[in-house]
Amino acid sequence: MNPYNVETAPPCTLFLFGANGDLVKRLLMPALYNLSRDGLLDRNLRIVGVDHNAATGAEFAERLAAFMRERDKAAADSAQSLDPKRWARLAKRIDYLTGDFLDPDTYQAIAKHIGRSRNGNAIFYLATAPRFFADVVQRLGDGGLLNETEGFRRVVIEKPFGSDLASAELLNACLLRVMSEKQIYRIDHYLGKETVQNILVSRFSNGLFEAFWNNHYIDHVQITAAETVGVEERAAFYDHTGALRDMVPNHLFQLLAMVAMEPPAAFGADAVRSEKAKVIGAIRPWSKAMALKNSVRGQYTEGRQGRKKLKGYRDEPRVAADSQTETYVALKVMIDNWRWVGVPFYLRTGKRMSVRDTEIAICFKPAPYAQFRDSDAERPKPNYLKIQIQPNEGMWFDLQAKRPGPALAMENVELGFAYKDFFNMRPATGYETLIYDCLIGDQTLFQRADNIENGWRAVQPFLDAWKEGGEVHAYAAGEDGPVAADELLARERRVWHRLG
Repeated sequence: MNPYNVETAPPCTLFLFGANGDLVKRLLMPALYNLSRDGLLDRNLRIVGVDHNAATGAEFAERLAAFMRERDKAAADSAQSLDPKRWARLAKRIDYLTGDFLDPDTYQAIAKHIGRSRNGNAIFYLATAPRFFADVVQRLGDGGLLNETEGFRRVVIEKPFGSDLASAELLNACLLRVMSEKQIYRIDHYLGKETVQNILVSRFSNGLFEAFWNNHYIDHVQITAAETVGVEERAAFYDHTGALRDMVPNHLFQLLAMVAMEPPAAFGADAVRSEKAKVIGAIRPWSKAMALKNSVRGQYTEGRQGRKKLKGYRDEPRVAADSQTETYVALKVMIDNWRWVGVPFYLRTGKRMSVRDTEIAICFKPAPYAQFRDSDAERPKPNYLKIQIQPNEGMWFDLQAKRPGPALAMENVELGFAYKDFFNMRPATGYETLIYDCLIGDQTLFQRADNIENGWRAVQPFLDAWKEGGEVHAYAAGEDGPVAADELLARERRVWHRLG
């Protein structure tokens, strides 16, 4: 039953605040089902949805099952199908609590649920709008629900964790007034992806990499999160947030930290998170003028994807007609430490781009001497190590090889592996590892307060500079961002790695 040969998570009561929201039905409940399928959940785990809409536990469970059945119809892989018997066993453990997040009676009802369990363990997962984070945590504290005398008590908080440095510091202060850092699980679902976790394994378990993982051999690093979708149902949130806040201080900086961190003393939570916090803290704080120079904002306009006509951002429902919100951002950041001094890190993320692709492209410096004078191969191309997070998870290294024939001509070839070709990849949402780690109390893949604040500290100069000026460049939906983003690299004789 358990294919991973790891311990079953201990029993607890898992409270899902915002139970009727998209996150619970699309990701959290399918992840819990997959954990149950793999034998990683204790039989005494209880799942309690908490929301203001009236429902019974049976009704809540059936709504979740109905969504997953609809999902299965659209899935090409039959391995993702909901098994009725497995679901029935899990559904027996699902309950629902109707309550307002700001009503003290809700928290008294939660206490009764914990009291009826066979243990005092509880996890409170805040799958709510960010405006409720501080209020819910404060009320959990006021109700004595974060006291660990009778079992562990943990709080999971989704992004966005603040909207700037000041709000992140304020939220951290609020949390730490009522509980300790070891009880807080600030989640970033990118860190649940196998390829992201493999960055650390590849770096620190292969002697080949460490020798050239520094500014002597690496010219620059590119980190990309490209999406083909638009804002979809998130327009009301997104138009007040934008691509920078939505993606950079969390997802992209976490990928940067994995690439750039120093080897930890041990692979425990504190050691790993300390090294990540150090490298994010070493990002150079740009002046406003330099922040404008080293950033590009874009917003998609009407375009096409194949034969499909796509709306412009300002034509999307619930988006202001004169919106200046960026749907694309490209940044250049520098890390001021011994290993990375002089190596630029280029970050880009955008919606309505040509392909869906999350990748890290590490560009190595070219060979120091042109051996092939007076031939077509006189100027070899730089080598790239590409780590693809999604959709085709894997790692590839490209190098130059001679093309067969009488002429000295070079061809770019790739060496590498795709996860699906080497491993039996079980259907997953990306949340399984993170939920399991929270259940067993492993904080390695969760962000600590200093990591969060260092990320916002690095982003704040861009936010401040954009308040005072700078252009939002247009790009057609279905393209790979505005021309100005190409120019950001071209001025230093570099180009973006081709997507896909």
